[in-house]
Amino acid sequence: MQASDNREYYDAFSEGYDRGRDRGYHKLIDDQAAAIVGRYAAGQQVLEVGCGTGLILQRVARVAGSAVGVDLSPGMLRAAQARGLAVREGSATSLPFADESFDVSYSFKVLAHIPDWDACLREMVRVTRPGGRIIVDVYNRNSLRWLIKRVWGPRRTSTEFDEHAISTRFWSPAEAREHLPEKTRVVATAGIRITTPHPVVCRLPVVGSLHARLEWALMDSPLAGLAGFYVFVLERLP
Repeated sequence: MQASDNREYYDAFSEGYDRGRDRGYHKLIDDQAAAIVGRYAAGQQVLEVGCGTGLILQRVARVAGSAVGVDLSPGMLRAAQARGLAVREGSATSLPFADESFDVSYSFKVLAHIPDWDACLREMVRVTRPGGRIIVDVYNRNSLRWLIKRVWGPRRTSTEFDEHAISTRFWSPAEAREHLPEKTRVVATAGIRITTPHPVVCRLPVVGSLHARLEWALMDSPLAGLAGFYVFVLERLP
């Protein structure tokens, strides 16, 4: 079943989104995402675009001077508000914030599902101060994750929808570079989910903890180019 829009899909997804995300694979990738943002967020004013239920934002808020999230799904935002987080409803292509409001803006597991990637990045640049950081991930076509998605097909995300209900973009890192916005330069890259063949590996006794250590060790290595989530850290130029 095709969702009429992303809001409808994520409102349905929000009912069970947090289930199981406090352990295993989902905890690992959220911890890694928050760690990357944390390198730049300490004491800073930070924005998460597409904050969902606030799982990453909650981690980032512990180190940031202030942290706010924006999401288009009221269902997701209710869960984030229940965590005591500062969040607002809004679109990634038209952020409800003034120019140069934040030192760091970031987004994970969101922009690949928004048809107008370029508009999202322009908005993130607009609300970030010169010298600040914009951190985004790409669903990487050069990855085990992409291959497994082809083999296993879409997973169910709610009683109404599966992953095919919304559009999903897979790019290679080289393709993504062609879409990086003006007034930015790449200052770092990283990779999340490099060696994970399937999330179930992360739940296996002993093997799961060893695998997690491997993922952390490889996050900033040359093998990041094979990560399921390839991360760009951009500097906003004057």
